[in-house]
Amino acid sequence: MPDIKVTPLGAGQDVGRSCILVSIGGKNIMLDCGMHMGYNDDVDEELEIKAYYAGHVLGAAMVQIKVGSESVVYTGDYNMTPDRHLGAAWIDKCRPDLLISESTYATTIRDSKRCRERDFLKKVHETVERGGKVLIPVFALGRAQELCILLETFWERMNLKAPIYFSTGLTEKANHYYKLFITWTNQKIRKTFVQRNMFEFKHIKAFDRSYADNPGPMVVFATPGMLHAGQSLLIFKKWAGNEKNMVIMPGYCVQGTVGHKILNGQKKLEMEGRATLDVKLQVEYMSFSAHADAKGIMQLIRMAEPRNMLLVHGEAKKMEFLKDKIEQEFTNGETTSIVTNPSVPVDISLNLLKREMALGGPLPDAKRPRTMHGTLIMKDNSLRLVSPEQALKELGLSEHQLRFTCRVQLHDPHSDNDTLGRIYTHLKSVLKTYSIQHVPDGTVIVESIVIKVTSSAEEPNLKVILLSWSYQDEELGSFLSTLLKKGLPS
Repeated sequence: MPDIKVTPLGAGQDVGRSCILVSIGGKNIMLDCGMHMGYNDDVDEELEIKAYYAGHVLGAAMVQIKVGSESVVYTGDYNMTPDRHLGAAWIDKCRPDLLISESTYATTIRDSKRCRERDFLKKVHETVERGGKVLIPVFALGRAQELCILLETFWERMNLKAPIYFSTGLTEKANHYYKLFITWTNQKIRKTFVQRNMFEFKHIKAFDRSYADNPGPMVVFATPGMLHAGQSLLIFKKWAGNEKNMVIMPGYCVQGTVGHKILNGQKKLEMEGRATLDVKLQVEYMSFSAHADAKGIMQLIRMAEPRNMLLVHGEAKKMEFLKDKIEQEFTNGETTSIVTNPSVPVDISLNLLKREMALGGPLPDAKRPRTMHGTLIMKDNSLRLVSPEQALKELGLSEHQLRFTCRVQLHDPHSDNDTLGRIYTHLKSVLKTYSIQHVPDGTVIVESIVIKVTSSAEEPNLKVILLSWSYQDEELGSFLSTLLKKGLPS
């Protein structure tokens, strides 16, 4: 029985270090382990890949992988809530055999985004009004741009003078790409792009290290977002000892990072060289993370309708929150097998294909399956789809046929044979793609439909037309009876 094998090599039960190995239809595919940006990588011709908008950061995508009848959807990071610069993730009802979803916020259901934005602006405003400094650790792509747009709009409306900076380097490059790929942003930003590029910030300037020692209020966006290294940690060390200052953590922090420690209320931090740092500044957590919360994960499942579910990129204990919604739970290094619907090869007889084409239908397409009117028989351990007539002949069976008959009355002064000839000529002109025969025994045959003409004993000019057909041609039989009721052309 065919199966799909999944081996999480990273992010099985922790956040970060993603790397997922999927074996499907004899193909091994490594997910979330890097790609050549701007290049077209070679893809196996039997492999079908479809990307969906993920809404996490600019250019983020979820992918559906199909090999034959087997399919897997891998989300990576995604966000089901639209924000100020990106739209929400979406997926069609693709019903994959397996949906592999990140679960960073598996136990969280976020409050109103509008309330969060209002609280964020209030905290920042209060801090700079009392002369304090605000540090906002962010990752270079995503939340930096989201919060920059929020503060830029607020500064403009309130006519505030305190400087806002973002650390140079990655964030500056990220802003450049947002300007280039403005069409990947949400509808509001695309609409206003002609009048104003929202990423051309008037109140937000590039940060220099020396600015951290400047007196007076300021707001600084600095990377990385978890305060574990880099510019954000250097600024934090300088400002941590002043209770007028504030650090706002807008996203997830992995256990062991400085960000995680201060969010858990730790007031003394051991730094390198056994030095101790006293944390006196105010610490606030306001989740502007672009990951789906528990509600968003459930929303994606409802949209895609997968047969099986696998959560990755989350903490083991938090994944238990969703254990009733999934069939199994996996850890790094373990492989699980999921049974899928097998693909069974069937030979199709040439006669049946010719008959289907004669009816005006296209040749069968593996990507767009359609019903064929044949009979499936098994012989010598192989399956073949043949015409019903051929199947009966090979199996030595006699046909039992169910037929329908209807009568149509028609006024016609000609003989029965002449009337039948006129019916034949009329049908030939109307049904140009059908096989129509005028048989010497006094019948006209269209597919399985048999047409006969008799005169009424009481009224010779009243013809009774008998139409008989098998159930396969019910639609055509109904059409012909309606057509003949309208009469014959003179």
